[in-house]
Amino acid sequence: MEIRISKHISIKEATRSNTAERLGIDNFPDSPTLVNMQALAENVFEPLREHFGHPIYITSFYRSPELNKAIGGSSRSQHCKGQAIDIDDVIGNSTNADFFNYIKNNLEFDQLIWEFGNDDSPNWVHVSYNASDNRGNILKAIKENGKTKYTIWNQ
Repeated sequence: MEIRISKHISIKEATRSNTAERLGIDNFPDSPTLVNMQALAENVFEPLREHFGHPIYITSFYRSPELNKAIGGSSRSQHCKGQAIDIDDVIGNSTNADFFNYIKNNLEFDQLIWEFGNDDSPNWVHVSYNASDNRGNILKAIKENGKTKYTIWNQ
Protein backbone atom coordinates (compact mmCIF):
# COMPACT_ATOMS: atom_id res chain seq x y z
CA MET A 1 0.00 0.00 0.00
CA GLU A 2 1.33 3.38 -1.01
CA ILE A 3 1.89 6.07 1.63
CA ARG A 4 -0.30 9.12 1.12
CA ILE A 5 0.48 12.61 2.31
CA SER A 6 -3.16 13.58 1.78
CA LYS A 7 -6.18 12.61 -0.31
CA HIS A 8 -4.61 13.92 -3.54
CA ILE A 9 -0.85 13.64 -2.84
CA SER A 10 1.09 10.37 -2.78
CA ILE A 11 4.52 10.08 -1.20
CA LYS A 12 5.87 9.30 -4.67
CA GLU A 13 4.55 12.58 -6.05
CA ALA A 14 5.76 14.54 -3.00
CA THR A 15 9.33 13.22 -3.26
CA ARG A 16 9.71 12.95 -7.05
CA SER A 17 12.98 14.36 -8.34
CA ASN A 18 14.83 13.60 -11.56
CA THR A 19 17.98 15.02 -9.99
CA ALA A 20 17.73 12.72 -6.96
CA GLU A 21 17.23 9.71 -9.24
CA ARG A 22 20.10 10.69 -11.53
CA LEU A 23 22.50 11.29 -8.62
CA GLY A 24 21.30 8.41 -6.44
CA ILE A 25 20.18 10.73 -3.63
CA ASP A 26 17.79 9.36 -1.01
CA ASN A 27 14.86 11.77 -1.01
CA PHE A 28 12.60 10.09 1.55
CA PRO A 29 11.51 12.20 4.54
CA ASP A 30 11.76 11.22 8.19
CA SER A 31 8.67 11.05 10.43
CA PRO A 32 8.69 14.68 11.70
CA THR A 33 9.05 15.89 8.11
CA LEU A 34 6.12 13.69 7.03
CA VAL A 35 4.00 15.34 9.74
CA ASN A 36 4.94 18.78 8.33
CA MET A 37 4.10 17.63 4.81
CA GLN A 38 0.70 16.37 5.94
CA ALA A 39 -0.04 19.68 7.72
CA LEU A 40 0.83 21.66 4.58
CA ALA A 41 -1.23 19.36 2.37
CA GLU A 42 -4.29 19.45 4.62
CA ASN A 43 -4.20 23.19 5.33
CA VAL A 44 -3.16 24.58 1.95
CA PHE A 45 -3.04 22.09 -0.92
CA GLU A 46 -6.29 20.21 -0.30
CA PRO A 47 -8.43 23.35 0.26
CA LEU A 48 -6.93 24.81 -2.94
CA ARG A 49 -7.58 21.58 -4.86
CA GLU A 50 -11.12 21.43 -3.50
CA HIS A 51 -11.83 25.05 -4.49
CA PHE A 52 -10.58 24.70 -8.08
CA GLY A 53 -11.91 21.17 -8.54
CA HIS A 54 -9.10 19.85 -10.72
CA PRO A 55 -5.59 18.41 -10.33
CA ILE A 56 -2.77 20.78 -9.45
CA TYR A 57 0.75 19.92 -10.60
CA ILE A 58 3.39 19.79 -7.87
CA THR A 59 6.78 20.83 -9.23
CA SER A 60 8.60 20.47 -5.90
CA PHE A 61 7.57 19.41 -2.40
CA TYR A 62 10.06 17.58 -0.18
CA ARG A 63 13.79 17.98 -0.86
CA SER A 64 16.33 16.22 1.31
CA PRO A 65 19.17 18.52 2.38
CA GLU A 66 21.50 16.63 0.00
CA LEU A 67 19.12 17.10 -2.93
CA ASN A 68 18.53 20.73 -2.03
CA LYS A 69 22.29 21.35 -2.09
CA ALA A 70 22.64 19.51 -5.41
CA ILE A 71 20.08 21.78 -7.09
CA GLY A 72 21.50 24.97 -5.54
CA GLY A 73 18.55 25.59 -3.18
CA SER A 74 18.74 27.92 -0.20
CA SER A 75 20.29 26.38 2.90
CA ARG A 76 17.21 27.66 4.78
CA SER A 77 14.72 26.11 2.34
CA GLN A 78 11.47 25.04 3.95
CA HIS A 79 11.28 22.29 1.31
CA CYS A 80 13.87 20.41 3.42
CA LYS A 81 11.49 20.44 6.40
CA GLY A 82 8.45 19.40 4.34
CA GLN A 83 6.96 22.85 4.93
CA ALA A 84 6.98 24.18 1.34
CA ILE A 85 5.41 23.19 -1.94
CA ASP A 86 5.74 24.62 -5.45
CA ILE A 87 2.66 24.31 -7.64
CA ASP A 88 1.98 25.04 -11.30
CA ASP A 89 -1.18 25.11 -13.36
CA VAL A 90 -0.46 22.80 -16.27
CA ILE A 91 -4.08 21.76 -16.78
CA GLY A 92 -5.12 25.17 -18.09
CA ASN A 93 -8.44 25.43 -16.24
CA SER A 94 -6.97 28.02 -13.85
CA THR A 95 -3.85 30.16 -13.77
CA ASN A 96 -1.00 30.37 -11.33
CA ALA A 97 -2.30 33.86 -10.50
CA ASP A 98 -5.65 32.28 -9.59
CA PHE A 99 -3.87 29.88 -7.21
CA PHE A 100 -1.77 32.68 -5.71
CA ASN A 101 -4.74 34.98 -5.13
CA TYR A 102 -6.92 32.25 -3.65
CA ILE A 103 -4.21 31.27 -1.17
CA LYS A 104 -3.49 34.93 -0.34
CA ASN A 105 -7.15 35.75 0.31
CA ASN A 106 -8.45 32.54 1.87
CA LEU A 107 -5.81 30.33 3.48
CA GLU A 108 -3.32 30.49 6.32
CA PHE A 109 0.31 30.25 5.17
CA ASP A 110 3.85 31.04 6.27
CA GLN A 111 5.20 32.36 2.96
CA LEU A 112 3.53 32.84 -0.40
CA ILE A 113 5.80 33.68 -3.32
CA TRP A 114 4.90 34.86 -6.85
CA GLU A 115 7.77 33.09 -8.61
CA PHE A 116 9.02 35.10 -11.59
CA GLY A 117 6.65 35.23 -14.59
CA ASN A 118 5.06 38.59 -15.36
CA ASP A 119 2.47 40.93 -13.87
CA ASP A 120 -0.36 38.68 -15.08
CA SER A 121 0.82 35.34 -13.71
CA PRO A 122 3.84 33.79 -11.99
CA ASN A 123 5.72 30.90 -13.58
CA TRP A 124 4.78 28.89 -10.48
CA VAL A 125 3.61 29.49 -6.91
CA HIS A 126 5.65 28.70 -3.82
CA VAL A 127 3.71 28.36 -0.58
CA SER A 128 4.85 27.23 2.84
CA TYR A 129 3.01 26.32 6.01
CA ASN A 130 4.38 26.04 9.52
CA ALA A 131 1.95 24.41 11.95
CA SER A 132 3.47 26.26 14.92
CA ASP A 133 3.89 29.78 13.50
CA ASN A 134 2.72 31.20 10.16
CA ARG A 135 4.10 34.64 9.32
CA GLY A 136 1.82 35.38 6.36
CA ASN A 137 4.70 36.79 4.30
CA ILE A 138 3.83 37.57 0.67
CA LEU A 139 6.78 38.00 -1.69
CA LYS A 140 7.66 38.28 -5.37
CA ALA A 141 10.75 36.57 -6.81
CA ILE A 142 12.59 38.42 -9.57
CA LYS A 143 15.92 38.02 -11.33
CA GLU A 144 18.32 40.90 -10.86
CA ASN A 145 21.86 40.72 -12.25
CA GLY A 146 21.46 36.96 -12.67
CA LYS A 147 20.48 36.41 -9.03
CA THR A 148 17.12 35.73 -7.43
CA LYS A 149 15.84 38.61 -5.34
CA TYR A 150 12.71 38.59 -3.15
CA THR A 151 10.68 41.73 -2.77
CA ILE A 152 7.62 42.44 -0.61
CA TRP A 153 4.39 41.88 -2.54
CA ASN A 154 2.61 45.19 -2.98
CA GLN A 155 -0.18 44.63 -5.47
